[in-house]
Amino acid sequence: MSENLYLWIKAFHVVAVIAWMAGMLYLPRLFVYHAGLPAGSRVQSETFKIMERRLLKAIMTPALIVTWGLGLWLAWASGYYASPWLHAKFALVFAMSGVHGFLARAVKDFAADRNTRSQRFYRIINEVPTLLMIVIVILVIVKPWS
Repeated sequence: MSENLYLWIKAFHVVAVIAWMAGMLYLPRLFVYHAGLPAGSRVQSETFKIMERRLLKAIMTPALIVTWGLGLWLAWASGYYASPWLHAKFALVFAMSGVHGFLARAVKDFAADRNTRSQRFYRIINEVPTLLMIVIVILVIVKPWS
């Protein structure tokens, strides 16, 4: 495999991660505002539902798929697949994927007017992707246990 191809794949992987993380950080913020709407705010609620659905379907989920696909390819092509730091990274990215799934479920709950969680809950959930991202970036850059 050429070094040039590897770098192109890595660049697209980073772009996908950035797109995914943008959504992972923004969607819970939308939930904070959506959950805080006063009763009877039908027009505003419908606007939030459209924003949430489009963010999830058009940006976050495709970015998750590209992130995983290219990330697995990079792990294989680089030979890092056996490294303990990469195993830790995969575990954290798997956890991030679980958060993504939780947020996708929340989009469905809001769409069906079934949300029972508070603004405070979504403010706290908004921090989870940030914390995971920090540790993942440290693992990728520092590569402990190499």
